[in-house]
Amino acid sequence: MKALVSLMVLGTVCLGFVTASGFQRGGVFQRQQLPGFRQRSPFMANGLPISLKVDGVERTALVFAPANAKGTSSPLVFCWHGHGGGSRQASMSFRIHKEWPEAVVVYPQGLPTKGKTDPEGKKPGWQQGPNDEGGRDLKYFDALLSHLKRAYKIDAKRIFTMGHSNGGRFTYLLWAERGDVFAAYGPSGSPAIGLGRTFKPASAFHVAGEKDQIVPFAGQKLTIEGIKMLDGIGGSDKGESDGYVTTYRGSGGLELVTYIHPGGHNYPAQVPALLVQFFKRRERGK
Repeated sequence: MKALVSLMVLGTVCLGFVTASGFQRGGVFQRQQLPGFRQRSPFMANGLPISLKVDGVERTALVFAPANAKGTSSPLVFCWHGHGGGSRQASMSFRIHKEWPEAVVVYPQGLPTKGKTDPEGKKPGWQQGPNDEGGRDLKYFDALLSHLKRAYKIDAKRIFTMGHSNGGRFTYLLWAERGDVFAAYGPSGSPAIGLGRTFKPASAFHVAGEKDQIVPFAGQKLTIEGIKMLDGIGGSDKGESDGYVTTYRGSGGLELVTYIHPGGHNYPAQVPALLVQFFKRRERGK
């Protein structure tokens, strides 16, 4: 009984009842101003800019889709940039569309958002909690998902989300608030602190730097431990390690993969290919 209580307390600390600290920074880049939706060709090597109105505000994104995506069932991946980043920059650093050309891949653009390193909110980012910014980015996600389902033939069992730093936090927020949508998650450089009470068991690929000075590794480690408990992975399970990658097998076929590198608050160039391999193994309900 004491052991069970200890596990419950650890789970509470790891996932649910600690206030989130600031971590809205994913590298400083010039904000990209995207034009409105203009169809130029069935497939664009540089992505298709789209524009949507959400609560009267123009929201933009960059979409990469295979030429047959309108008629062939395709996976969908949302990729969220860090605080101060942009959709074009994210497409170059994440490169998910290049690693998975058969998927529809969208790089949304954030709006000016206050953060720990940006108290005046001059740089683009995402809401951190369910009610932050009036829920504007959750509403944007809903509108964007609806638009992409109309524009392409999306496989509802293979919808994924990933992001770094503030984008990683928003990935965790989507897990908490839109958990019925996704097959798996790929957060990086961010903890889930304060959100995990509404998490449903799911597969995830978490990236963290041991020397991260923006988002301390300790908080991310707590998040990883919380996910292990959520997914039925025993505390003594050391996983299967291969370099920086460790894979844990959870209950019901769930999978937790961690990429723990010795660097700081960066997104390693090796990760996109590994993340896509992970996503390809996952399907909602499996």
